Amino acid sequence: MKRKINRCTTLILLPAIALIAYSCNNQGNSKDGKLKSDPAALATNGAFLNYRDSIPSKQQYDGPLFVLSHDYPTTVKPVINPSWQQALHGQPISDTNVFAYMDSLKSHIAPNIIPFFTDNKKWTSAKYGWFNEPWLGIDREAILGVYLGNGNPKNMFTTLKEDEAGYALVLYDATAAYTVGQIWGKTGQKVNLLNDAAQFKEGSVIVKFAFSNVNYPQWPVMKDAQTFSVYDTIPTSENPKKGYQIRKVSFFQMDVIVKDSKTSPKTGWVYSTFVYDKDAKGSFWEKMVPLGAMWGDDPDVNSPVVRPYPKLAETIINPKAPFYSKETLGWGGRLSGPNDGAVAQKAVDLTTGKVYKNLALSSCMSCHSPAQDNFVSFVLPGPFPKSTDTATYVYTPGSAKWKLWFRNNAGNVPFDKGQVAMDYDMVMAMKAVGNYESANPSSKNKLLKANFAAIKKYRRHNTSSRFWH
Repeated sequence: MKRKINRCTTLILLPAIALIAYSCNNQGNSKDGKLKSDPAALATNGAFLNYRDSIPSKQQYDGPLFVLSHDYPTTVKPVINPSWQQALHGQPISDTNVFAYMDSLKSHIAPNIIPFFTDNKKWTSAKYGWFNEPWLGIDREAILGVYLGNGNPKNMFTTLKEDEAGYALVLYDATAAYTVGQIWGKTGQKVNLLNDAAQFKEGSVIVKFAFSNVNYPQWPVMKDAQTFSVYDTIPTSENPKKGYQIRKVSFFQMDVIVKDSKTSPKTGWVYSTFVYDKDAKGSFWEKMVPLGAMWGDDPDVNSPVVRPYPKLAETIINPKAPFYSKETLGWGGRLSGPNDGAVAQKAVDLTTGKVYKNLALSSCMSCHSPAQDNFVSFVLPGPFPKSTDTATYVYTPGSAKWKLWFRNNAGNVPFDKGQVAMDYDMVMAMKAVGNYESANPSSKNKLLKANFAAIKKYRRHNTSSRFWH
């Protein structure tokens, strides 16, 4: 791929809407908690901003604040015969060995992940060998460094009675961070996608934590979950105060994604998802149980929209996973976690006008597949939303247009012809590149700003929720 990146990125699901409001003058952040507008400072320093301006006072929180890890490696060591491949004992990945594969991945990351939970105030990404995305400081809250990901409206789960917001934190290991460095360099001031710079090296591991802002007892499935403090504005029935407050969140999902072309020769990736199970025995780590794994989107399986679903060959779901975690599986039972937004409470078929309730319309890999330099295609199987939409408008489920989102493309094959593929890294394509574009405005990205406004309104649908669902 030698084409120069097109700067007119046309989609971000939330982040850069806030760019007008937030200052990005990092050494740090405004001590008075007031928000300032400083586009020049953002363009210069925004790449490695730690977090937003609003920070808790010492009286509110006396611990350390989040520090971005961005000293990306400039060399990479080959990953040879990793433990997760060994767990397959030379056999293709399948329902007989997939959970051994997942257990091996979990054990591999454990030494440098568990301290996040057991001694969080002394844990930093850099100290434990992890790296973070640039250009997301404008969206990160100050304590954990998490940003709003997907959320769920009330009644998405049988046990959820209010709108829920999901927060995310993504960690790249040293092998994966090499590619992040190839894209952004040492300054983060230019995006390099030349010569497959965005393609991850074999053995790259990416971990994503997800936290819910609805806790026990408001959400019963969160009983005894690990909880943390964040500094953010979204009220809940537990904490209805408005404005920036110290708020509690529960850890309930962990994705471990590995570049493994030997195990997954078609797409190059294996996605695995662990979820919190309050009824599992053991420590908090043991209570994070497998939901499932996928290494392809089963393009040859034209799933119906209601059960029973035909058997999938490239997704395996743990039948013992907690019930709530399986309520939001993707199309035809494809892998998608409870934080992933794969189900639309109200969807409308653009061709027939048929209205669907709780339509499963995505998967982990289908949502990530449009990651490319220019967002010609939406993350869900339909057109870009309009600001007036009160539902998710989709192509006919199972149609040729719908199934474009369920192809098994290799990571260097763009979703749309003429684009530069970004190897399934949606957070980098959507959020990091998008925030960079917003910090460097030009006549080329007016469409970007228009889409921000439309999507912000669209995310509300016809509920009071302020985040993607």
